Amino acid sequence: MPAIPLPFAPAFAHKSRMENDAGQPNPIRRLMRWAITPPQSYGVYLAGIILVYALSFYAGTMKPKHTPAPPVTAPSAPHS
Repeated sequence: MPAIPLPFAPAFAHKSRMENDAGQPNPIRRLMRWAITPPQSYGVYLAGIILVYALSFYAGTMKPKHTPAPPVTAPSAPHS
């Protein structure tokens, strides 16, 4: 097919990339896209549940540090 020389033809020339295209997605976005696909999402969900269980179990076994309270003296009863 012969090329038709029109004045607006250069404006419609094919560009290899969109002007607002950011290129490769960042690694976090690629990881999120990988993690939400069905085979991996089951494992990610299970790992999240195990992580929440382990952290809550660990937090439940921690003993709070008790600072000794100052001695409390009882008010003396009035003598009659």
